[in-house]
Amino acid sequence: MIGRGKAEELAKLVKEKKAEKVIFNGDLGPVQAYNLAKLTGVEAIDRFQLILEIFALRATTKEAQLQVRLASLRYQLPKSRESIRLAHSSEQPGFMGLGRYEVDIFIEDMKRKIAHVRNELREIRRDRTQRRLRRREIGQITVSLAGYTSAGKTSLFNRLTQETKAVDLGLFTTLSPSTRMVRFCGRKAMLTDTVGFIDKLPIQLVEAFRSTLEETTYADAIILVLDLSDPVPEVKRKLQASMSIIREIGAAAVPIIVALNKIDLLSSEQIVERQKILSDLLVMSVPVSAKTGLNIDELEKEVSEILGEYVEVIFRLHNTSERASLIHGLYEEADSVNTVQREEGSVDLVVKTSPRIAEKIRERVENAGGVLTSYKPSTGCLS
Repeated sequence: MIGRGKAEELAKLVKEKKAEKVIFNGDLGPVQAYNLAKLTGVEAIDRFQLILEIFALRATTKEAQLQVRLASLRYQLPKSRESIRLAHSSEQPGFMGLGRYEVDIFIEDMKRKIAHVRNELREIRRDRTQRRLRRREIGQITVSLAGYTSAGKTSLFNRLTQETKAVDLGLFTTLSPSTRMVRFCGRKAMLTDTVGFIDKLPIQLVEAFRSTLEETTYADAIILVLDLSDPVPEVKRKLQASMSIIREIGAAAVPIIVALNKIDLLSSEQIVERQKILSDLLVMSVPVSAKTGLNIDELEKEVSEILGEYVEVIFRLHNTSERASLIHGLYEEADSVNTVQREEGSVDLVVKTSPRIAEKIRERVENAGGVLTSYKPSTGCLS
Protein backbone atom coordinates (compact mmCIF):
# COMPACT_ATOMS: atom_id res chain seq x y z
CA MET A 1 0.00 0.00 0.00
CA ILE A 2 2.85 2.38 0.88
CA GLY A 3 6.64 2.22 0.71
CA ARG A 4 9.03 1.70 3.61
CA GLY A 5 9.77 5.41 4.10
CA LYS A 6 6.10 6.37 4.18
CA ALA A 7 5.38 3.45 6.54
CA GLU A 8 8.02 4.77 8.96
CA GLU A 9 6.37 8.21 8.77
CA LEU A 10 3.09 6.54 9.59
CA ALA A 11 4.62 4.78 12.61
CA LYS A 12 5.86 8.15 13.95
CA LEU A 13 2.42 9.69 13.39
CA VAL A 14 0.74 6.81 15.26
CA LYS A 15 3.05 7.38 18.19
CA GLU A 16 2.55 11.16 18.20
CA LYS A 17 -1.23 10.98 17.95
CA LYS A 18 -1.51 7.93 20.24
CA ALA A 19 -3.65 6.26 17.58
CA GLU A 20 -5.30 2.95 18.41
CA LYS A 21 -5.72 1.74 14.84
CA VAL A 22 -4.60 2.46 11.25
CA ILE A 23 -7.28 2.35 8.55
CA PHE A 24 -6.60 2.11 4.80
CA ASN A 25 -9.26 3.09 2.26
CA GLY A 26 -8.57 0.03 0.12
CA ASP A 27 -7.92 -3.73 0.45
CA LEU A 28 -5.08 -4.95 2.66
CA GLY A 29 -3.62 -8.42 2.22
CA PRO A 30 -2.57 -10.44 5.31
CA VAL A 31 1.14 -9.73 4.73
CA GLN A 32 0.52 -6.01 4.25
CA ALA A 33 -1.62 -5.82 7.40
CA TYR A 34 0.99 -7.83 9.31
CA ASN A 35 3.95 -5.66 8.25
CA LEU A 36 2.08 -2.41 8.94
CA ALA A 37 0.90 -3.62 12.34
CA LYS A 38 4.40 -4.80 13.25
CA LEU A 39 5.92 -1.46 12.27
CA THR A 40 3.29 0.81 13.84
CA GLY A 41 2.52 -1.29 16.92
CA VAL A 42 -1.25 -1.04 16.37
CA GLU A 43 -3.75 -3.00 14.31
CA ALA A 44 -3.95 -2.12 10.61
CA ILE A 45 -7.30 -2.69 8.92
CA ASP A 46 -8.76 -1.97 5.50
CA ARG A 47 -11.99 -0.37 4.30
CA PHE A 48 -13.98 -3.61 4.38
CA GLN A 49 -12.96 -4.43 7.96
CA LEU A 50 -13.95 -0.93 9.03
CA ILE A 51 -17.41 -1.34 7.47
CA LEU A 52 -17.75 -4.70 9.21
CA GLU A 53 -16.90 -3.14 12.57
CA ILE A 54 -19.53 -0.44 12.07
CA PHE A 55 -22.09 -3.04 10.98
CA ALA A 56 -21.29 -5.14 14.06
CA LEU A 57 -21.97 -2.14 16.31
CA ARG A 58 -25.29 -1.45 14.55
CA ALA A 59 -26.55 -5.04 14.34
CA THR A 60 -29.30 -5.34 16.95
CA THR A 61 -31.51 -8.04 15.40
CA LYS A 62 -30.60 -11.70 15.00
CA GLU A 63 -30.79 -11.39 11.20
CA ALA A 64 -28.41 -8.41 11.07
CA GLN A 65 -25.95 -10.13 13.40
CA LEU A 66 -26.00 -13.27 11.25
CA GLN A 67 -25.47 -11.24 8.07
CA VAL A 68 -22.47 -9.45 9.57
CA ARG A 69 -21.10 -12.79 10.77
CA LEU A 70 -21.47 -14.33 7.31
CA ALA A 71 -19.75 -11.39 5.60
CA SER A 72 -16.89 -11.56 8.10
CA LEU A 73 -16.36 -15.32 7.65
CA ARG A 74 -16.50 -15.08 3.86
CA TYR A 75 -13.94 -12.26 3.97
CA GLN A 76 -11.58 -14.16 6.26
CA LEU A 77 -11.73 -17.54 4.50
CA PRO A 78 -9.50 -16.88 1.44
CA LYS A 79 -6.94 -15.12 3.64
CA SER A 80 -6.87 -17.75 6.37
CA ARG A 81 -3.77 -19.74 5.37
CA GLU A 82 -1.52 -16.69 5.23
CA SER A 83 -3.05 -15.21 8.36
CA ILE A 84 -2.39 -18.39 10.34
CA ARG A 85 1.19 -18.63 9.07
CA LEU A 86 1.85 -15.07 10.17
CA ALA A 87 0.12 -15.57 13.50
CA HIS A 88 2.33 -18.64 14.12
CA SER A 89 5.49 -16.71 13.26
CA SER A 90 5.08 -13.91 15.81
CA GLU A 91 2.67 -11.81 17.80
CA GLN A 92 0.59 -9.37 15.79
CA PRO A 93 -2.07 -6.88 16.90
CA GLY A 94 -5.55 -7.93 15.93
CA PHE A 95 -4.92 -11.62 15.14
CA MET A 96 -6.75 -12.88 18.25
CA GLY A 97 -4.66 -16.01 18.75
CA LEU A 98 -5.32 -17.76 15.43
CA GLY A 99 -2.10 -19.77 15.81
CA ARG A 100 -3.73 -22.38 18.06
CA TYR A 101 -5.43 -23.98 15.04
CA GLU A 102 -3.86 -26.24 12.48
CA VAL A 103 -4.42 -24.75 9.03
CA ASP A 104 -6.70 -27.43 7.56
CA ILE A 105 -8.71 -27.85 10.74
CA PHE A 106 -9.18 -24.10 11.04
CA ILE A 107 -10.37 -23.71 7.43
CA GLU A 108 -12.79 -26.62 7.69
CA ASP A 109 -14.13 -25.11 10.90
CA MET A 110 -14.69 -21.80 9.12
CA LYS A 111 -16.52 -23.54 6.28
CA ARG A 112 -18.81 -25.30 8.78
CA LYS A 113 -19.56 -21.97 10.46
CA ILE A 114 -20.37 -20.36 7.10
CA ALA A 115 -22.74 -23.22 6.26
CA HIS A 116 -24.42 -22.95 9.67
CA VAL A 117 -24.94 -19.18 9.38
CA ARG A 118 -26.26 -19.56 5.83
CA ASN A 119 -28.80 -22.14 7.01
CA GLU A 120 -30.04 -19.83 9.76
CA LEU A 121 -30.32 -16.93 7.31
CA ARG A 122 -32.11 -19.20 4.83
CA GLU A 123 -34.82 -19.84 7.42
CA ILE A 124 -35.25 -16.11 8.06
CA ARG A 125 -35.28 -15.46 4.32
CA ARG A 126 -37.95 -18.15 3.82
CA ASP A 127 -40.18 -16.45 6.40
CA ARG A 128 -39.70 -13.07 4.69
CA THR A 129 -40.43 -14.57 1.27
CA GLN A 130 -43.65 -16.10 2.57
CA ARG A 131 -44.76 -12.75 3.98
CA ARG A 132 -43.87 -11.05 0.68
CA LEU A 133 -45.79 -13.66 -1.33
CA ARG A 134 -48.77 -13.24 0.99
CA ARG A 135 -48.75 -9.49 0.37
CA ARG A 136 -48.57 -10.06 -3.38
CA GLU A 137 -51.32 -12.66 -3.15
CA ILE A 138 -53.76 -10.20 -1.59
CA GLY A 139 -52.67 -7.46 -4.01
CA GLN A 140 -50.87 -5.34 -1.41
CA ILE A 141 -48.81 -2.46 -2.84
CA THR A 142 -45.24 -2.09 -1.51
CA VAL A 143 -42.87 0.89 -1.56
CA SER A 144 -39.22 0.65 -0.59
CA LEU A 145 -37.05 3.41 0.91
CA ALA A 146 -33.51 3.19 -0.43
CA GLY A 147 -30.46 5.43 -0.62
CA TYR A 148 -26.95 6.17 0.53
CA THR A 149 -26.23 5.68 4.22
CA SER A 150 -27.05 8.75 6.37
CA ALA A 151 -29.26 10.28 3.65
CA GLY A 152 -32.20 10.44 6.07
CA LYS A 153 -34.18 7.31 5.08
CA THR A 154 -35.22 6.47 8.62
CA SER A 155 -36.23 10.09 9.31
CA LEU A 156 -38.41 10.00 6.20
CA PHE A 157 -39.79 6.61 7.26
CA ASN A 158 -40.73 8.11 10.64
CA ARG A 159 -42.33 11.12 8.96
CA LEU A 160 -44.45 8.98 6.62
CA THR A 161 -45.44 6.34 9.18
CA GLN A 162 -45.59 8.47 12.35
CA GLU A 163 -43.13 5.98 13.89
CA THR A 164 -40.22 6.79 16.20
CA LYS A 165 -37.48 4.51 14.89
CA ALA A 166 -33.99 5.36 16.18
CA VAL A 167 -32.27 8.03 14.07
CA ASP A 168 -28.52 8.50 14.35
CA LEU A 169 -25.94 10.74 12.69
CA GLY A 170 -23.64 7.74 12.29
CA LEU A 171 -23.51 5.28 9.39
CA PHE A 172 -25.80 2.27 8.91
CA THR A 173 -28.34 2.92 11.67
CA THR A 174 -30.72 0.56 9.82
CA LEU A 175 -29.45 -2.95 9.08
CA SER A 176 -32.73 -4.90 9.21
CA PRO A 177 -35.78 -3.76 7.24
CA SER A 178 -38.87 -2.38 8.97
CA THR A 179 -42.25 -2.41 7.22
CA ARG A 180 -45.35 -0.38 8.11
CA MET A 181 -48.67 0.45 6.50
CA VAL A 182 -48.87 4.05 5.20
CA ARG A 183 -51.02 6.15 2.88
CA PHE A 184 -49.65 8.00 -0.14
CA CYS A 185 -52.24 10.62 -1.00
CA GLY A 186 -54.93 8.26 0.25
CA ARG A 187 -53.43 5.12 -1.35
CA LYS A 188 -52.56 2.31 1.07
CA ALA A 189 -49.09 0.77 0.75
CA MET A 190 -46.54 -1.14 2.82
CA LEU A 191 -43.44 1.06 3.28
CA THR A 192 -40.09 -0.63 3.99
CA ASP A 193 -36.99 1.07 5.42
CA THR A 194 -33.87 -0.74 4.13
CA VAL A 195 -30.12 -0.87 4.78
CA GLY A 196 -28.18 2.14 3.47
CA PHE A 197 -25.95 1.94 0.41
CA ILE A 198 -22.27 2.82 0.27
CA ASP A 199 -19.93 3.40 -2.66
CA LYS A 200 -18.06 0.29 -3.81
CA LEU A 201 -20.10 -1.91 -1.47
CA PRO A 202 -17.96 -5.05 -0.93
CA ILE A 203 -19.37 -8.13 -2.66
CA GLN A 204 -19.33 -10.08 0.62
CA LEU A 205 -21.75 -7.57 2.11
CA VAL A 206 -23.96 -7.58 -0.97
CA GLU A 207 -24.18 -11.37 -0.73
CA ALA A 208 -24.80 -11.36 3.02
CA PHE A 209 -27.50 -8.68 2.86
CA ARG A 210 -29.07 -9.84 -0.40
CA SER A 211 -32.26 -11.09 1.29
CA THR A 212 -32.66 -7.67 2.94
CA LEU A 213 -31.98 -5.82 -0.31
CA GLU A 214 -34.54 -8.02 -2.08
CA GLU A 215 -37.26 -5.97 -0.40
CA THR A 216 -36.25 -3.23 -2.84
CA THR A 217 -36.22 -5.61 -5.81
CA TYR A 218 -39.82 -6.72 -5.29
CA ALA A 219 -41.27 -3.27 -4.52
CA ASP A 220 -43.88 -1.56 -6.69
CA ALA A 221 -41.93 1.70 -6.34
CA ILE A 222 -38.67 2.95 -4.82
CA ILE A 223 -38.19 6.24 -2.99
CA LEU A 224 -34.46 6.91 -3.40
CA VAL A 225 -33.40 9.32 -0.65
CA LEU A 226 -30.54 11.70 -1.46
CA ASP A 227 -28.92 14.21 0.90
CA LEU A 228 -29.12 17.44 -1.12
CA SER A 229 -27.17 19.38 1.52
CA ASP A 230 -23.94 17.56 0.64
CA PRO A 231 -21.45 19.31 -1.68
CA VAL A 232 -22.56 18.88 -5.31
CA PRO A 233 -19.76 16.42 -6.25
CA GLU A 234 -20.73 14.28 -3.24
CA VAL A 235 -24.42 14.40 -4.19
CA LYS A 236 -23.55 13.18 -7.70
CA ARG A 237 -21.22 10.46 -6.41
CA LYS A 238 -23.78 9.12 -3.93
CA LEU A 239 -26.56 9.19 -6.52
CA GLN A 240 -24.44 7.27 -9.02
CA ALA A 241 -23.35 4.77 -6.34
CA SER A 242 -26.98 4.21 -5.27
CA MET A 243 -28.17 3.69 -8.84
CA SER A 244 -25.29 1.27 -9.45
CA ILE A 245 -26.29 -0.84 -6.43
CA ILE A 246 -29.97 -0.77 -7.47
CA ARG A 247 -28.92 -2.17 -10.84
CA GLU A 248 -26.63 -4.73 -9.19
CA ILE A 249 -29.42 -6.17 -7.00
CA GLY A 250 -31.78 -6.41 -9.98
CA ALA A 251 -34.15 -3.54 -9.12
CA ALA A 252 -33.45 -1.29 -12.12
CA ALA A 253 -36.90 -1.96 -13.62
CA VAL A 254 -38.74 -0.72 -10.50
CA PRO A 255 -40.09 2.86 -10.88
CA ILE A 256 -37.92 5.32 -8.89
CA ILE A 257 -38.66 8.73 -7.44
CA VAL A 258 -35.77 10.62 -5.83
CA ALA A 259 -36.47 12.45 -2.56
CA LEU A 260 -33.94 15.31 -2.40
CA ASN A 261 -33.76 15.44 1.39
CA LYS A 262 -32.52 17.98 3.95
CA ILE A 263 -33.58 21.08 2.02
CA ASP A 264 -34.12 22.78 5.39
CA LEU A 265 -30.32 23.17 5.42
CA LEU A 266 -30.26 25.05 2.08
CA SER A 267 -31.49 28.37 0.73
CA SER A 268 -34.15 28.50 -2.00
CA GLU A 269 -31.48 29.56 -4.51
CA GLN A 270 -29.25 26.61 -3.58
CA ILE A 271 -32.14 24.15 -3.96
CA VAL A 272 -33.01 25.44 -7.45
CA GLU A 273 -29.35 25.48 -8.50
CA ARG A 274 -28.71 21.91 -7.35
CA GLN A 275 -31.89 20.61 -8.93
CA LYS A 276 -30.76 22.13 -12.22
CA ILE A 277 -27.30 20.58 -11.92
CA LEU A 278 -28.83 17.14 -11.23
CA SER A 279 -31.57 17.38 -13.86
CA ASP A 280 -29.58 15.32 -16.39
CA LEU A 281 -29.20 12.49 -13.85
CA LEU A 282 -32.75 12.42 -12.47
CA VAL A 283 -35.98 11.32 -14.13
CA MET A 284 -38.28 12.30 -11.27
CA SER A 285 -37.39 14.13 -8.04
CA VAL A 286 -39.02 16.09 -5.22
CA PRO A 287 -37.11 18.35 -2.79
CA VAL A 288 -38.22 17.53 0.77
CA SER A 289 -37.29 17.84 4.41
CA ALA A 290 -37.99 14.73 6.46
CA LYS A 291 -37.11 16.74 9.57
CA THR A 292 -39.63 19.58 9.08
CA GLY A 293 -42.16 17.86 6.81
CA LEU A 294 -41.65 20.38 4.00
CA ASN A 295 -42.99 19.11 0.62
CA ILE A 296 -43.87 15.68 2.03
CA ASP A 297 -47.39 16.04 0.61
CA GLU A 298 -45.87 16.65 -2.85
CA LEU A 299 -43.76 13.50 -2.48
CA GLU A 300 -46.86 11.51 -1.56
CA LYS A 301 -48.66 12.80 -4.69
CA GLU A 302 -45.76 11.77 -6.93
CA VAL A 303 -45.57 8.31 -5.35
CA SER A 304 -49.33 7.94 -5.85
CA GLU A 305 -48.86 8.74 -9.55
CA ILE A 306 -46.10 6.14 -9.85
CA LEU A 307 -48.31 3.47 -8.27
CA GLY A 308 -50.58 3.73 -11.29
CA GLU A 309 -54.31 3.65 -11.57
CA TYR A 310 -56.82 2.75 -8.92
CA VAL A 311 -60.47 1.97 -9.51
CA GLU A 312 -63.73 3.09 -7.97
CA VAL A 313 -66.11 0.15 -7.96
CA ILE A 314 -69.65 -0.12 -6.61
CA PHE A 315 -70.99 -3.43 -5.34
CA ARG A 316 -74.56 -4.10 -4.31
CA LEU A 317 -74.96 -6.48 -1.37
CA HIS A 318 -78.23 -7.91 -0.15
CA ASN A 319 -79.01 -8.48 3.53
CA THR A 320 -77.35 -11.86 4.10
CA SER A 321 -75.58 -13.44 7.07
CA GLU A 322 -72.20 -12.96 5.35
CA ARG A 323 -72.60 -9.24 4.70
CA ALA A 324 -71.22 -7.86 8.00
CA SER A 325 -67.99 -9.91 7.94
CA LEU A 326 -67.48 -9.16 4.24
CA ILE A 327 -67.79 -5.40 4.77
CA HIS A 328 -65.42 -5.58 7.77
CA GLY A 329 -62.79 -7.31 5.59
CA LEU A 330 -63.11 -4.64 2.90
CA TYR A 331 -62.16 -1.90 5.37
CA GLU A 332 -58.93 -3.80 6.06
CA GLU A 333 -57.99 -4.31 2.40
CA ALA A 334 -59.27 -1.39 0.33
CA ASP A 335 -58.01 2.20 0.33
CA SER A 336 -61.49 3.61 0.86
CA VAL A 337 -64.93 2.09 1.58
CA ASN A 338 -68.26 3.95 1.83
CA THR A 339 -71.62 2.31 2.42
CA VAL A 340 -74.92 3.59 1.07
CA GLN A 341 -78.04 2.02 2.59
CA ARG A 342 -80.85 1.40 0.09
CA GLU A 343 -84.59 1.37 0.87
CA GLU A 344 -85.14 -2.30 0.05
CA GLY A 345 -82.48 -3.33 2.61
CA SER A 346 -79.56 -3.83 0.29
CA VAL A 347 -76.29 -1.88 0.62
CA ASP A 348 -74.15 -0.22 -2.06
CA LEU A 349 -70.44 -0.44 -1.29
CA VAL A 350 -68.35 2.29 -2.93
CA VAL A 351 -64.81 0.90 -2.91
CA LYS A 352 -61.61 2.63 -4.06
CA THR A 353 -58.55 0.40 -4.40
CA SER A 354 -56.01 -1.06 -6.82
CA PRO A 355 -57.31 -3.18 -9.74
CA ARG A 356 -55.66 -6.29 -8.26
CA ILE A 357 -57.47 -5.95 -4.94
CA ALA A 358 -60.71 -4.93 -6.66
CA GLU A 359 -60.73 -8.19 -8.62
CA LYS A 360 -60.26 -10.27 -5.46
CA ILE A 361 -63.04 -8.32 -3.72
CA ARG A 362 -65.35 -8.88 -6.71
CA GLU A 363 -64.94 -12.65 -6.41
CA ARG A 364 -65.87 -12.61 -2.73
CA VAL A 365 -68.82 -10.27 -3.24
CA GLU A 366 -70.24 -12.44 -6.03
CA ASN A 367 -69.77 -15.58 -3.93
CA ALA A 368 -71.83 -13.83 -1.24
CA GLY A 369 -74.63 -13.12 -3.72
CA GLY A 370 -73.65 -9.51 -4.49
CA VAL A 371 -73.14 -7.86 -7.88
CA LEU A 372 -70.77 -5.32 -9.45
CA THR A 373 -72.76 -2.29 -10.64
CA SER A 374 -70.01 0.21 -11.55
CA TYR A 375 -66.29 0.16 -12.45
CA LYS A 376 -64.42 3.44 -13.02
CA PRO A 377 -60.58 3.71 -13.36
CA SER A 378 -58.74 6.75 -12.01
CA THR A 379 -55.17 7.88 -11.25
CA GLY A 380 -53.31 10.17 -8.86
CA CYS A 381 -54.56 11.02 -5.40
CA LEU A 382 -57.46 9.08 -4.03
CA SER A 383 -60.24 11.65 -3.74
